Amino acid sequence: MTTTQRESTPVTADTFDVVNPGTGAVVGSYPIHTSGDIAELLDQAREAQVWWAAQGFGGRQRIMTRWVRWLAAHAEEIYALGNSETARPIGDVQMEFIAGLEDIRWTAANAERVLRRRKVAPGIAFTNFAADVVHEPLGVVGIITPWNVPIYTVLSGAACALAAGNTVIVKPSELSAGAGAFVIDGFHKANPDAPAGVLSYVHGLGETGAALCKSGVDKLAFTGSVPTGRRVMAACAENLTPVVLELGGKDATIIAEDADLEAASTAVVWGAFFNGGQACVGVERVYVVRAVRDEFLELVRTKAEKVTAGLDDGVSYGPMITPGQVEIVRRHIDAAVAGGATALVGGPESVKPPFVHPVVLVDVPEDNPAVCEETFGPVVVINTATDVDDAIRQANSTSFGLGASVFSRKRGAEIAGRMRAGGVTVNAVLSFVGMPSVPFGGVGDSGFGRFHGDAGLREFTYAKSTVRKKFSMGPNVQEFPRTAEHYDVIRKTIRMRYERKFRG
Repeated sequence: MTTTQRESTPVTADTFDVVNPGTGAVVGSYPIHTSGDIAELLDQAREAQVWWAAQGFGGRQRIMTRWVRWLAAHAEEIYALGNSETARPIGDVQMEFIAGLEDIRWTAANAERVLRRRKVAPGIAFTNFAADVVHEPLGVVGIITPWNVPIYTVLSGAACALAAGNTVIVKPSELSAGAGAFVIDGFHKANPDAPAGVLSYVHGLGETGAALCKSGVDKLAFTGSVPTGRRVMAACAENLTPVVLELGGKDATIIAEDADLEAASTAVVWGAFFNGGQACVGVERVYVVRAVRDEFLELVRTKAEKVTAGLDDGVSYGPMITPGQVEIVRRHIDAAVAGGATALVGGPESVKPPFVHPVVLVDVPEDNPAVCEETFGPVVVINTATDVDDAIRQANSTSFGLGASVFSRKRGAEIAGRMRAGGVTVNAVLSFVGMPSVPFGGVGDSGFGRFHGDAGLREFTYAKSTVRKKFSMGPNVQEFPRTAEHYDVIRKTIRMRYERKFRG
């Protein structure tokens, strides 16, 4: 926390430890903040929001740019902290960090274009009026972030809300609390004259998150699991607090008969095992057209067998972050094998807590938990489709709808257009997540609302319309008594503007 925040937020409860999941070493201890602490921060944030909004788009861009520069100057410290809290390779921390920096830069640079006041047409019935629409900040936004990409989700969520003129209170995951706190502290170190309440954070466990949901913030953005998302939404409903929910997925990849199989196999292996599969947009299901199945499987097998897990330099990914997630992965692998699936790479023996080594499962029944439920681990299911239409049908037969991908030399756009997902990548995987100009979010059990892009900026505002009467025009239909002339004018208008176009 900033010095100001430390002084204004007393520690009134116990502390919790952040533990390196690979070594078991304690890497930090943090206070558990209470609802009273959150209330103090909320008051501080509301006061600061008046100052923040008054800076205007240009002022906010300058302040956020200084933040980006400070973060970049302290990159090595951020890499080390991210690595110590999650035991992920430095390269993975770097990837999420640069994506977060770009989100701050883009939102700050584009907020005015997206949110500024614009004139709109008042319509034929109000030609004597002028009308405009502007997107106003909501006030104070609460953000609850996950443990799998703890730096990126803090920076990305805060970027949209701040650029739109809101102040922000973040609750980083208790499993990676230090990384989130460090980058938020950086905002105030880069801008020491900014009020402390512009960007702040609270630490704690589930109870602290629930308190933030019920605190009276003006919007709550949550990234995490479906069960927790439902609880977040229920808690926010007590105050009619609107929510953004990014709840993970069971992302599918389609391999068409005209796919570049070398590129597709490389991308699938990376998308399935990046970050140990602990990514909401990770590749969990693959549907390969029968005509190219055998060649594709052999390429995947060769590449997946070279993927490594551990703590040494040069490994592909690190440990599972939580023991509970290890057990989910174990259950899915066991269920798939029991259901008749073939383990092309790895199998039940791949689960060696805290690590899970790469697992490729082939021909898993579609009603199996390994296909229906989010695994969130280094396991990918590859099933065969008779043709592209069959692949699309199977890919869409899920309650999730976050991301998807398709590999095809000629039909990529067509296939992508038929897939039910918030974002689809053609001839690559996961790419849309790292593009700040592209909205990110899902449908179905993957949640609703958007981060990133124009939609992400508008997500943290409300649309305010202003209409102004410029001159009187008769007959005035907004007065009593209404006369026959009033009705005649409307009758003629309808006939001239609408009826004549009907060609039934």
